[in-house]
Amino acid sequence: MEKHLKSYFIIGTVVFALLLGFWYVKTYARSVPPMRTFSVQGEGKVVAIPDVALISFSVLTEGGKDLAALQKENTEKGNKIIAFIKKSGVESKDIQTESYTITPRYENYTCGIRILESGMLRPDGEEVCPPPAIVGYSVYQQISVKVRDLGAAGAIVSGVVTEGANNVSGPNFTIDEPEKLQNEARAKAVANARTKARILARAGGFRLGKPVSIYEGYATPYPMRYALESAKADGIGGDMEVALAPTFEPGSEDIRASVSMTYEIR
Repeated sequence: MEKHLKSYFIIGTVVFALLLGFWYVKTYARSVPPMRTFSVQGEGKVVAIPDVALISFSVLTEGGKDLAALQKENTEKGNKIIAFIKKSGVESKDIQTESYTITPRYENYTCGIRILESGMLRPDGEEVCPPPAIVGYSVYQQISVKVRDLGAAGAIVSGVVTEGANNVSGPNFTIDEPEKLQNEARAKAVANARTKARILARAGGFRLGKPVSIYEGYATPYPMRYALESAKADGIGGDMEVALAPTFEPGSEDIRASVSMTYEIR
């Protein structure tokens, strides 16, 4: 009997403690007014000059069924172009092979066609249509280059064409290490939000409290693309004469940051 009474006493004590804690929390919540806050948006911008030009070029070699000869020709052109790029001051770490592909080329045969009296077309059953046959191969390699000396970008674009590149894309101007500039834009955005908060506090007739939260959202710039115009109507390649190197202007990019800050109202 005493054992049961002791158990009831412990259970009653626990229940009483829980009820007491609930009552205290509820009473405290009623006595403390809710925190009053307001939010502001801040914007920051840094104008940056791109310091890197990204150039992509490819070498396409097409021919017959002698695949080894095609690979040799394509490799020699690619190596010659890479050697020229390195000679122009570009380091090996800034040269990357993006892809190297070999694809067959097919010849498709046209079967005989009969026109029926109804006007419909039907393959001539007397002629056997042979399957497509491989008549040659295409060897393609694409290489990307990061040019840090922007003054040399035009000469490099013109030079890779002279050395045998069939297609050139770029330059795309960008910033090699944008994080430092992004941090500057963030700092400006926070300062802008703080200024807005102070103005609103004075206009609203209340004291500005401490910031209670901050949220960031920003957009990085997109580089501009510039196309290389060929001096030959039938394409560009290694057989063309040395062309005048184009002049590229990197322009500028806006690096932006935005923040949303919530302040306490006192």
